[in-house]
Amino acid sequence: MSAFESSSLPAASVPLKRADGSAIRVLVVDDENSLTDLLKMALRYEGWEIRTADTGRKALDVAREFRPDAIVLDIMLPDIDGLSVLHRLRQQGDDVPVLFLTAKDALDDRIAGLTAGGDDYVTKPFSLEELVARLRALIRRSTLTGVTDGPVITVGDLTLDEDSHEVMRGGTPIELTATEFELLRFLMRNPRRVLSKAQILDRVWSYDFEGRASVVEIYISYLRKKIDAGRPPMIHTVRGAGYMLKAAETTP
Repeated sequence: MSAFESSSLPAASVPLKRADGSAIRVLVVDDENSLTDLLKMALRYEGWEIRTADTGRKALDVAREFRPDAIVLDIMLPDIDGLSVLHRLRQQGDDVPVLFLTAKDALDDRIAGLTAGGDDYVTKPFSLEELVARLRALIRRSTLTGVTDGPVITVGDLTLDEDSHEVMRGGTPIELTATEFELLRFLMRNPRRVLSKAQILDRVWSYDFEGRASVVEIYISYLRKKIDAGRPPMIHTVRGAGYMLKAAETTP
């Protein structure tokens, strides 16, 4: 089975560049040469600089030297798998956005990828248009494009700096992935407002995510572990309606 549904190039879109005006850098990791060749063509069409790797170990070496702004990473690789590659990147302190490629159609496999610290995934076969759109969404949410210039958002003792992407609660720094940051920003820009899973999918992921609202539950869980762990809760589930963030209630 082909890994992609169409060999046509995506339609031209608004150029996306790094904050310094240089080309976006993307690392494509897959052991199928026909697939990497097609992805190189499609992503270069976006005006981006592309490097490729066909094994997990080579991917780690290229990532260390190339310093990509995003990685397209196949889960099934001939040496170490994509999840292990990502785990090593995160251990090294690299928070580069990662879009997983997977031939597996089981939801558990995709959840495993997100749990490992990945930001999104596409399931083979996929269309080039879909992959490029999702990759652009990841890059736009990253700190490297410099597209966010709003003020510091404060809700209770929680602050989020849209310029530096720093998040603190009660003066304690909190490390978030690009997707976690975008989700928290959406919640904090709408304090005390119930946001449905559909609204969150549309705003944070910029597409329907094939109707799988479970990804919202997964990332809400991630945020709770980082934002609310050991503290009065700020993120609340409104049964049958969605989620809401509000300042923690303090006891007199």
